Amino acid sequence: MRHFTKTKHKKNMCDHHISYITYGLNSRLVFAIAAAVLGSSFQHGYNTGVVNAPQELIENWISEVKLNRTGIPTTQSEVTVIWSIAVSIFCVGGMIGGSLVGTIANRFGRKGGLLLNNILVLLTVLLEGFAKTAKSYEMLIIGRLLIGINSGLNAGLSPMYLSEISPVNLRGAVGTVYQLVITISILIAQILGLEKVMGTEDQWPLLLCLTIVPALFQVVTLPLCPETPKYLLINKGKDMQAQRALTWLRGTIEVHNEMEEMRSEHESMKHIPKVTLKEILINSTLRIPLIIAVMVMLAQQFSGINAVMFYSTKIFRTAQLSKSTAQNATMGVGAMNVFMTIISLILVEKAGRKTLLLVGFSGMCVDTILLTICLAFSETSNIAAYFSVIWVILFVVLFATGPGSIPWFLVSELFNQSARPVATSIAIAVNWTANFVVSIGFLPLQEALGAYVFILFAALQGLFACFIYKKVPETKNKTIEEITSMFRQISYQ
Repeated sequence: MRHFTKTKHKKNMCDHHISYITYGLNSRLVFAIAAAVLGSSFQHGYNTGVVNAPQELIENWISEVKLNRTGIPTTQSEVTVIWSIAVSIFCVGGMIGGSLVGTIANRFGRKGGLLLNNILVLLTVLLEGFAKTAKSYEMLIIGRLLIGINSGLNAGLSPMYLSEISPVNLRGAVGTVYQLVITISILIAQILGLEKVMGTEDQWPLLLCLTIVPALFQVVTLPLCPETPKYLLINKGKDMQAQRALTWLRGTIEVHNEMEEMRSEHESMKHIPKVTLKEILINSTLRIPLIIAVMVMLAQQFSGINAVMFYSTKIFRTAQLSKSTAQNATMGVGAMNVFMTIISLILVEKAGRKTLLLVGFSGMCVDTILLTICLAFSETSNIAAYFSVIWVILFVVLFATGPGSIPWFLVSELFNQSARPVATSIAIAVNWTANFVVSIGFLPLQEALGAYVFILFAALQGLFACFIYKKVPETKNKTIEEITSMFRQISYQ
């Protein structure tokens, strides 16, 4: 009997080993990842970065429109208020979209939700594209709100789709692709917004409309991919369709082990009532991972990355770089962000999620303190000014190693199928709310504190690093069942 158990254990180990080999990347899985991500996270990144370069042109146009309507010259402060609303309403849309993720994901599925979401892109393009012709900055503001809702939904639906179509051993790397496309699209927006490309008086409406291109790509490609096998089996109870979808994604009929795993998750969930918002807050096995998910999302936004990105051109100008060189250096920072996110895609399955988050946040904490010191002396010392540039670049490198990408897919890893949509909704809404708080609050704080504003971020980074060290579990190579049972044990202790 003992001998039989040993052999069986060996066989299981072999099966497990085989699943790692066969479930590598194949052309169909790559196609499904591209179809889901290029159309969704591109909107998130592109529309975050696209308004920076043509700011002055659009402000002049707003001033002109107001003058034509009232006949009274517009003050700069009035224009700034309208411009601030147009920029920050994108985050408000993100909060709305984020809070709708659970409802949309359960009602239309992950794939269905992503496809329907492109209707908002079409409406945005019509509003933003014709705002100048119609002489209506209100159309621009409504367009920004709609694309914000689209981006908020994408931020939840896309990582959820990726997490549910990926083999366990690739889940982290595939999840990182979402952040990678965000960084690429921000860089593309910065390049296209240059004066010598499309940042001109005539072409800025077209610049805003380019967001339709990835949406069209998704509408054409995503229908050729299946819905996630987990959604088909666990939410819809369609076993055969789930198996067909899994066979398509893995490029092999050898999907028995993975199907069994999903079936056992399906069986165990039949005995659990449907997870509601109230349930997720009351039940300690769900509340612990929810606190972790929310804290990691807050950590990402309150790390100060948006402030550093916003401040970078000014820091480069302080370092005595000319205006065009400072802009080019900012592009360099964007390119470094892309490069390091690619590196984190490789590292996340080797080093693990917790290690990369710890390295990122503790490194950023030290870096931000050094940046503050150098900024304080940058006016009088050339060396301090040049070191400020180095700390900005290092900050972006540290952010991209883990804090930039891991929060997006960690939420999907911490929860089982029934709790995932509700938990994702909460986490994404928190992320966009924090983004809004930083974008609204940074400038007033900067005016009040000057370079010392970064001390606040350093303190927050230190606190988040402590929280991650104490509370965040390692989810690398663990199945959803293993992760949820781990939280069950914690809640009983």
